Amino acid sequence: MPDDFVKVAQTDDLKPGQMKAVDVGDDRVLIVNLNGSYHAMDDTCSHAFAALSEGDIVGGEIECPLHGATFDIATGEALSPPASQPLTLYQVRVEDGDILVGPPDTG
Repeated sequence: MPDDFVKVAQTDDLKPGQMKAVDVGDDRVLIVNLNGSYHAMDDTCSHAFAALSEGDIVGGEIECPLHGATFDIATGEALSPPASQPLTLYQVRVEDGDILVGPPDTG
């Protein structure tokens, strides 16, 4: 089975509380360092398709810059209107200081 993970950044690129949008294949993925734990999700709000990378991290949530919808960074769950659909999460692993993103997390 091939390894579908790709290097998207280094841990030194993302300090706690920072985020970065990257392209993984045809997908625009948002990488977030939440207190030293790395998370990857769609960079697109499920409500109005705005770039979440232009929004703000507030606690464990990311806020859409367009209408203020919030999403749980760890689960992708839509927490406030107008968004109601969750974000797709991607698998993340760190190896030797490299942040790698894999296929969407199905479990």
